[in-house]
Amino acid sequence: MLKIARKLGYKDLTSFDAAIAKNPKLHPRSREEMLELYRKHIDRMWAKLPQYFGRLPKAKVEVLPVEAYREKEASGAQYVNGTPDGKRPGHVMVNTGDFAKRTTLDIETTAYHEGVPGHHMQISVAQELPALPRFRQHAFYIAFIEGWALYSERLGEEAGFYRDPYSMYGHLQDDLLRAIRLVADTGFHSKHWTRQQVVDYFHANSGIDEPSVQSETDRYMAWPAQALGYKIGQLKILELRERSKKELGSRFDVRGFHDEVLSGGAMPLDVLDKRVTGWIAARKAGAAGPAALH
Repeated sequence: MLKIARKLGYKDLTSFDAAIAKNPKLHPRSREEMLELYRKHIDRMWAKLPQYFGRLPKAKVEVLPVEAYREKEASGAQYVNGTPDGKRPGHVMVNTGDFAKRTTLDIETTAYHEGVPGHHMQISVAQELPALPRFRQHAFYIAFIEGWALYSERLGEEAGFYRDPYSMYGHLQDDLLRAIRLVADTGFHSKHWTRQQVVDYFHANSGIDEPSVQSETDRYMAWPAQALGYKIGQLKILELRERSKKELGSRFDVRGFHDEVLSGGAMPLDVLDKRVTGWIAARKAGAAGPAALH
């Protein structure tokens, strides 16, 4: 983050974040502009999916605003599942409240997290696996689902996106947010921090905008440990990918790895570990692996 700030002519993150806060070009001019930016990034990533996945979702995704009555406490964006029969598509719900106080920096990375290849893709693929029993098609494990979504943000880098330095800064800042959560959550529920202590910690360690700081702080108070699952899951998927690459060498195929992770639906991380271990063994033996059965 500091490297980006210095490249753009700022000596430190404090002065850079202050400049961002005052730069009208980095703040949405309307609610509709926020929605259109999300749609643009999701559409661009959708075109890239065949390079990284063999199995693609059939279901499409829509971008809609969060309902007005939820704007104060809702996160910046969230995903709402579509129905398995396709009659109601999945929705990326964007909080457009207080849009002038928000920045556009994290819109790209959040579009990949909530849309594709994040929540929409993972959940839609699970719903579209006919061999899975229904309870597995709709299984909900925080560390898997949110870990995959964080991993998906990183895939944006591999796909050659985040070309705008401010967007890359927003991507890194969101990764920092997930690290801050580890401190804030345990601060609340183990160290007995006050709400103001968490707000102050946010401001001391990031340039995250005020509406996000307030809603995120309330979220960690109300839902202990949920936010910790994000990083735990992301780090596990990255670990499994690195292990697969190391053990398979030239036989490693990123499309095959991604299909293996997604083709069993959401699952506990120890089950995912066993699944990928089996896939590695099958690849070494020259077999197609468990994913081919689905």
